[in-house]
Amino acid sequence: MKILVINGPNLNMLGIREPGIYGSENYNSLLEKISSHAKEKGVSVDFFQSNHEGALVDKIQEAYGIFDGIVINPGAYTHTSIAILDAVKAVGIPTVEVHISDVSKREDFRQISYIRLGCVASVIGHGTDGYLEAMDILIERSHGDDC
Repeated sequence: MKILVINGPNLNMLGIREPGIYGSENYNSLLEKISSHAKEKGVSVDFFQSNHEGALVDKIQEAYGIFDGIVINPGAYTHTSIAILDAVKAVGIPTVEVHISDVSKREDFRQISYIRLGCVASVIGHGTDGYLEAMDILIERSHGDDC
């Protein structure tokens, strides 16, 4: 199984950006954590991060026929990007939305998630461990287990 982990704007600033909300773990540590979990689970994982909406759409489209699942944290594009939603729907790759913070307890505008409409599941407010949970959901789905 091949999983693509996509991170949107400002995720590259983990550990620097609002550590009271997003924690002190930096982006490279997050990638190492995910890579270790993938190895433990016997799956392949690739990473992509961009602060640009079009680059995220391009990467989702490029995943078609290559990846079996996508874990995505679109950052602020969660609340604004129909284009990212449309890309996920177009490729039909099972996708899990991840948010490090509990967006349900934050600003009103963060209550809207366009990407959620194209996802098989959402993992919200579990810190960076949410990425591991999202991968596990995709792995379980690939084995035909109910999520």
